[in-house]
Amino acid sequence: MSKVDIISGFLGAGKTTLIQKLLKESLQGQKVVLVENEFGEIGIDGGFLKEAGIIINEVNGGCICCTLQGDFQQALKKVLQQYNPDRIIIEPSGVGKLSDILHIVNSVEGLEVNSRSTVVDAKRCAIYHKNFREFFDDQIASAACIILSRTQLCNDDTVQKDLDIIHELNDKARVITTPWDELSGNAILEAMEGSASAIPSVLADDDDDDDDDDDHDHEHDHEHEHEHDEHHHEDDERRAAANAGLSAGNVIHLGEEEHGEHHHHHHHHHGGHDADEVFDSIGIETINHYSKEDIESALQGLGDNIVRAKGIVPDKDGGWLFFDYVPGDTDIRKGSPAYTGLITVIGEKVDVELMKKLFGVK
Repeated sequence: MSKVDIISGFLGAGKTTLIQKLLKESLQGQKVVLVENEFGEIGIDGGFLKEAGIIINEVNGGCICCTLQGDFQQALKKVLQQYNPDRIIIEPSGVGKLSDILHIVNSVEGLEVNSRSTVVDAKRCAIYHKNFREFFDDQIASAACIILSRTQLCNDDTVQKDLDIIHELNDKARVITTPWDELSGNAILEAMEGSASAIPSVLADDDDDDDDDDDHDHEHDHEHEHEHDEHHHEDDERRAAANAGLSAGNVIHLGEEEHGEHHHHHHHHHGGHDADEVFDSIGIETINHYSKEDIESALQGLGDNIVRAKGIVPDKDGGWLFFDYVPGDTDIRKGSPAYTGLITVIGEKVDVELMKKLFGVK
């Protein structure tokens, strides 16, 4: 029987950072399989994982929550047969419903749900609860442990409001509010697993001087649904996880990787709306070379309907450039080569031809 730890959370909440901490501090010596699925990605993150030396086995395109349900079940069975892992960590899509993942995992013989946790960005809990209620609330309601991220960037009033929302949706879950760098990976894992020695829910004591105004908190109170995610250098975090003593021998990564130009619709069922009723995503491959200024110009042309853009492209000055965009926050830095230039754009009613024009792709 292999343990399964499901770590859900909205896009940008900090799931990868948490997994990195657990792998480094709590799971050394265990044979771990990481199953990951991201909405709208076209292998950009996969390139970083390959560079880090982690084995990547591809699951055919689609969403593990629904359209890939059968394949995902088979993939889990294959993991059991081929690797017989001590532990499987599942990192679902940020717009996936935790209840869907639980349904799939419970259908596979030989797996035991060891923990079901949701990472919640303390800065954005209220706006996500307002604008993405169906997906965000399901992740909270279905969890046994809620792990607040970035509480060190919030004052106590903000964290308390988050707790009010969480407790309204789920009054039985354990809630971690202490900044992660003050906790050991073992302490967090104990809370996730429901250990009697797990830390209690406590407010951070030393963050009164911090406020949210300087932290790019892009809250737009639209009645329609927008994702206001922020970049947190997750690719660097993935790479750091591998460099922190994790070898390909004890961490195996299963992800989805899509190729070519794509226009995806990702489905999440079990009642309510499909994710594709809220988001569109397109993937573009390009051989074009770009300068930092070229990328900045293209991103400035994105409309209010675009909630995220991400890519790895050839640099005019040699090498490669990685970029990550959310409204009001852009990060462009040197990256590692991909098999070709890759660009992903996520938003509402994305105009494919306009995106090609902005990035100079024919």
